[in-house]
Amino acid sequence: MTNLIGQCFENKNKKLVTFVTGGDPDFDTSNKIIQKIVENDADIIEIGMPFSDPMADGPTIQLSSNRALKNNITLHEVFKLAMNVKRLNNTLPIILMGYYNVILHYGIEKFVEKCVSNGVDGLIIVDLQPEEDNDLINILNKYNIKLIRLITPTTNEARLKLILKNASGFLYYVSVMGVTGQKSADISELEKSVKFIRKHTNLPIIPGFGVKNSLDVKNICRIADGAVVGSSIIKVIEKNLDNKNKMVEEIDFFIKELKSGTKI
Repeated sequence: MTNLIGQCFENKNKKLVTFVTGGDPDFDTSNKIIQKIVENDADIIEIGMPFSDPMADGPTIQLSSNRALKNNITLHEVFKLAMNVKRLNNTLPIILMGYYNVILHYGIEKFVEKCVSNGVDGLIIVDLQPEEDNDLINILNKYNIKLIRLITPTTNEARLKLILKNASGFLYYVSVMGVTGQKSADISELEKSVKFIRKHTNLPIIPGFGVKNSLDVKNICRIADGAVVGSSIIKVIEKNLDNKNKMVEEIDFFIKELKSGTKI
């Protein structure tokens, strides 16, 4: 069984990876937003699983999670959003991003089976340590779903080797220390880190955190295999909560602009 994430990286084009919280600000608007992201040729779509205590996320993504939860968004709706993406474009990789508690509460096997039946290609589990990932990895491997690992600027060589053991798909490089949506990435530091990681793996490296606009995307794509944009998209949602049509229009324009940054 082929995995679409692997296929996505078969060509050397730089990738735009987008993140939105599933069901933010409500299911229908979230569905329209994700549709615009698909139409504007994002290469990989990350959908956040809303969680009441998203500790790695800054205020922007925390609030987006709260809005979704207030609108009774559960994993059922998140899976529905994933399936809707696959109906629009069945070759576009979808990743669910979130916290391990959500999966444990749902039941690991049941969760992975739902991923398979709704077209999910990979997972990013922010708080799952490599020492504790065996239960999940065994089931993911059975269904060829990728576990994308986070690497940070403080990851040393020994830790990197441990993380790489079960990493697949690509590596998500956290280019800014701290929570999401804060300061921008330091490009010269990023370059050093990417060189260091490339000595140990052939997996594509995609930095995220602190990627705010098409210029950031362009600068990062010169060094790495693509860029992840999340908080900046969610800020457009936040800014237009009283006018959802305008919100969808602005996101349409913003994704086009971000995608232009990958053309280097």
